[in-house]
Formats: sequence, structure tokens, C-alpha cells
Amino acid sequence: TLRTAEKELLPGFHQFEWQPALKNVSTNCNVGIINGLSGWASSLDDFPADTTTRRFRYDVALVSALKDLEEDIMEGLMESGMEDSACTSGFSVMIKESCDGMGDVSEKHGGGPAVPEKAVRFSITVMSISVLADDEKEEVTIFTEPKPNSELSCKPLSLMFVDESDHETLTAVLGPIVAERNAMKDSRLILSVGGLPRSFRFHFRGTGYDEKMVREMEGLEASGSTYVCTL
Repeated sequence: TLRTAEKELLPGFHQFEWQPALKNVSTNCNVGIINGLSGWASSLDDFPADTTTRRFRYDVALVSALKDLEEDIMEGLMESGMEDSACTSGFSVMIKESCDGMGDVSEKHGGGPAVPEKAVRFSITVMSISVLADDEKEEVTIFTEPKPNSELSCKPLSLMFVDESDHETLTAVLGPIVAERNAMKDSRLILSVGGLPRSFRFHFRGTGYDEKMVREMEGLEASGSTYVCTL
């Protein structure tokens, strides 16, 4: 009991549960920053990805993002005039995924391990949270991100030393992230918000990819294609 209490005092540690449990994701809640390649099952014809990458597990990052918004969620419920205790399930969260190259980040003064010059960052933004109360017909939006395109609302999920046009390495790093996202689509997160366990479903939109990433992630044509709007 003492160990559990100690853990809960650690910054960033939150107890949570998925129903049903996520496929291919460990049930360990006490997860910090992990190697970005963990979860990538390499086959015989794969070559080892030559990159240094660190990331949060996707579900842990989402839990942390929701806990950061705990006050906003509670305020939103109050402003909508909803009975707090009636809203324990039916929360839906819209997540915007963004992934972009960060350009040349090489260290010129040496001293560290040799790393590729380019870096890529994959991040998420909580765009909105809505709730369908038990006895209601329509969803009510209780939180909307006021600055959806701001750097400040983006939460980095993964940082990798890789050139964004290196398709193989990018696939190796993003593969496990995509697998975790797919597992979460079919499950509900049970997390204590405002002192009560509440259930959240997540919807993911890859609207923060630039045209190069759209090509990598969605298999579309390159920038300049009639299929990708780059406004």
C-alpha cells in the first residue's frame, strides 16, 4: 500500500485502466519514457533501424494530457449545468496527431554519440472533449482547445533522430505508435477525473501531418499533388 501511495505522489503518475485491455500493450501504468523502437517486431529481412528515438507510450501520454485538463473538464461540466455524478461515462475525446521534420539539429561540438542530422517529432493535441450524459439525447462539448495550432497545445509523444524522407526508419518508429492507436480505438479508458472514475473514448485525426508525412502515413502522392491541400 505504501509503495502504491509513493507512486501516486510521483509527478506524471496516474492510475488508469483500459476496458477491454489493450492488445499488444503492457498493462504497466508506471511507464516513463521508453525506447521509441520498442514494440517494433523485426522480421528477418529487416535491417536494424539506425536511429536514437525516445517516446511516451501513447496511452500514457493521453492519460497525462487528460489529467492536465482536469480543471477544464470539471469547469466545462459545471458551465453546461450537468450533474457531475451523472457524467461518469460517455466522454469522447478528439485528438489531432501531428508529425513533422524539425530540420537539421546536428550537434557541431562533438562529444556525444554520432546521430543523424535530422529529427522528427510526433505530437498530439486534445482538440475537444464532449460528453453524452446518461439521460440525454445530444452530446455536449465541455472543452475546446482555444489555440489548436499553437506550439503550446501540442504534446510531444515521440522524438526521433531520423530524416523524414527515410521511409524505412520512419516506418519502424511510427509502426508501434500506429499499433497502439489502433488498439485504443476499440477500448475505453477508465480514469479518475474530479474524484470519480470516468470513461473516455478517443477519436484520432491525422490533420497535423504536412504533405511529406501525408505521403508516408497515408500513401498519398507528394506535395504538389492535386490530392493534398497544403493551405
